[in-house]
Amino acid sequence: MPEYNTTPQVQDAAVRRPSHRHPRCCWLTPSQGIAKMRAAGRLAADILEMAGALVRPGVQTEEIDRAVHEATVAASAYPSPLNYGAFPKSVCTSVNEVICHGIPDSTVLQEGDIVNIDVTVYLDGHHGDTSRTFLVGSVDPQASQLVDVTRQALEAGIAVCRPGAPFKAIGAAIHALADSHGLGCCPGFCGHGVGKAFHSGPTILHTRNSEPGVMAVGQTFTIEPMLTLTKAGVKERFWDDGWTAVTVDGSWSAQFEHTLLITADGVEVLTLTQAAATARAAAGAAAPVEPAAAPAAAPARTQAAKPAPAVKQKRRPGGGGKERAWTFE
Repeated sequence: MPEYNTTPQVQDAAVRRPSHRHPRCCWLTPSQGIAKMRAAGRLAADILEMAGALVRPGVQTEEIDRAVHEATVAASAYPSPLNYGAFPKSVCTSVNEVICHGIPDSTVLQEGDIVNIDVTVYLDGHHGDTSRTFLVGSVDPQASQLVDVTRQALEAGIAVCRPGAPFKAIGAAIHALADSHGLGCCPGFCGHGVGKAFHSGPTILHTRNSEPGVMAVGQTFTIEPMLTLTKAGVKERFWDDGWTAVTVDGSWSAQFEHTLLITADGVEVLTLTQAAATARAAAGAAAPVEPAAAPAAAPARTQAAKPAPAVKQKRRPGGGGKERAWTFE
């Protein structure tokens, strides 16, 4: 089990902290450390793939959490979110207007929803961290575009990574893409160093910034942009659980994330399945992150028409009988 800092929120990705002030950075040794990070990243990718296959109308988010927990433990690993800062579950499931850190519960996915699943595993002393946003059945074109552009934003951030490149180039690339599609780019949540520690330096901002610092061989960190359908939606508010961050205007949000290693030749994406890694190697850096749509077909059922994604909507009651938007993983 990881030895978490007693005050993990100080180093959590939810805290916007300049990279040059962060208390520590993740660096890997040339051999054993890199091999362990590759193994942790591959396991996280495989488990995320499995979790995504569960996404369909009628599935409760706690079912996804249960499957992730069991698969992680079966692989002799530990689900990093569990007990991190008292987080009660093994994965984050963030639906529709939830920006990040949704807590799995009895919430039932509905036709037309989008859901981000954020998986982190702790294997052999190292964390692998990745997430994707999945479509639940047939999704409104506006929401579908949001998901696709957010995937592209992650790729745009990865494309600028190489030794000597400034960290601020990541935010510039992501923000420019979001602006070109009229989408909001959340400034309050960041990528982070990851390795033996779940969250550490460098802090990776996804918006334009003037923070100092350049990438160096051996650094491992995440890029995890969160885009919203409206510019006003980039501002967040938190639910009473202390984790669930939602857009203030109810507009929908999407996120994609990979763990990266800076190499002498550029950058290596550590959180790919074998199939995705093979495809990426064959196609070069232009290869897509992963498909976002869930493969399972939705069962036929009658339901009321869904409101447009940009309109704030009241979510069905979750576990405990109280209304909750989304939850932290």
